[in-house]
Formats: sequence, C-alpha cells, structure tokens
Amino acid sequence: MKKELLLLRHAKSSWDDPRLDDFDRPLAPRGRAAAPLIGRFLEERHWRPLMALVSSSARTRETWELVSSRFAHAPSPTFRDSLYEASAEQLLAELRHTPEIVGTLLVLGHSPGLEEFALRLAGEGSDTVALGQMRKKFPTAGLAHFEFTGRWEALQFGAARLTHFLRPKDLA
Repeated sequence: MKKELLLLRHAKSSWDDPRLDDFDRPLAPRGRAAAPLIGRFLEERHWRPLMALVSSSARTRETWELVSSRFAHAPSPTFRDSLYEASAEQLLAELRHTPEIVGTLLVLGHSPGLEEFALRLAGEGSDTVALGQMRKKFPTAGLAHFEFTGRWEALQFGAARLTHFLRPKDLA
C-alpha cells in the first residue's frame, strides 16, 4: 500500500522574550503568516493527513493550529514530548509505530533532527530539484512530501521518494 509522509518544520519562532525557555517560545509574526499558507497549500493539493504527530513545544503547537485551520477536516493531533529535539534515528523509531491504516502522516518537528531525517529518508526516484533545495536549507515552515510503498513498521532510511519540497517563500 502506498503511503505519504509530510515532514513539516515549525514556523518561524520569536526570540523576543529571552526569559522563555526554548521549549516555550511562541511564533513570530512571520511564522504566524507562513503557517496558514502551508495549510492552504496542503488542502489545495489534497495532502490531507489522517494522523498528525506534533512536537509538544509551544511553537509546534501554534504552527499546527494555524496549518490545520485551513483543512476541511483536520485530524486530532498527537502531541509528543519525544519529538522535541529528536534525532533522525528517534524520528524513524517514532514513525515505525504508526498504525497501518494511516495512509498519510504529518510530522511537525524541529531541526536539525527533522532535516537530517528527511535527507536520510530520500531514496531512489526522489525529485532532484526538490532534494537539492532541501539539502541547501530546510527553513522554518518548510515542507517535504515523501511517498513509499510498504509498512510503517518497516520504513528504512533511503526507502522513500521525495516528490516535493516547499518553502513559505514559494507561496508568497
């Protein structure tokens, strides 16, 4: 069965309050503007996640709220502390627990782990332009779309095809 994986980095966060712990930083105005654009793009492309795994940090929660507000039918998110500062290996382990009924999964997390995971996941048949852009920089509110055939529990690095890589500036 064909699966789709959407990897989304949180939108631009604010550094205005130096007293806040990194985990508690909210979105900056630029992030609040970019996130709904990504949500609208996902809805227009019919890339509708059946499940959303979201880091429990403030900026990822806020990104999810703004992205999912553009969906006709948004799934209830699963917030996970384990996605905050997760490595590529930890992300792969998390995804392997996805129920097989889920055809499209969205993961909303952080760099550098999300970026490294995306680069290592991209395998044969990946779009070379998208891969080049992703290698150059995985910016805030950047979105990578992958497809693969198989089971979530068997997902391996290099086993998915990167079909698209989108940056907020591509939509402005």
